[in-house]
Amino acid sequence: MSRVALATSILFMPTHDRNDLGKGSLGQYRGVLVPANARVRIRLAGSNPHQHELRDIVETGATPLETAISRRSQQQEGQDAEIEVRLFTGSRVSGPVGWVPRGLESVVDEALSRLDIQGRKQRIPVEIVRKGGLYRVELLLGLTR
Repeated sequence: MSRVALATSILFMPTHDRNDLGKGSLGQYRGVLVPANARVRIRLAGSNPHQHELRDIVETGATPLETAISRRSQQQEGQDAEIEVRLFTGSRVSGPVGWVPRGLESVVDEALSRLDIQGRKQRIPVEIVRKGGLYRVELLLGLTR
């Protein structure tokens, strides 16, 4: 393997389990990263280590669930830092429940900006779903249009 190929493979090495990389597509957005429809979702990466926290949230039946994240700073943007996601459950903020999948950070930043411009709370609606016996967190970005 050449040095360039090795460096590239290390650069794009996933930091999460291969079955926990999240899900989403930039093809579901129009113009300035506006969701094409109300059904657009992003499944968070890295939720496997947070199953206990997610189970507690589901068992309490807290609704509505929303994100408790903020836009990335210039420094974080420059470092291409992952966006950690916590949930606002109405009465408290949870511990971390996952990360925005790589390549979709700009979509989340833009959604938070759009909510701020509209004078709405900078919280993205969330649904916790059960997939393959594990809890997964899905950001309902289509509802931020």
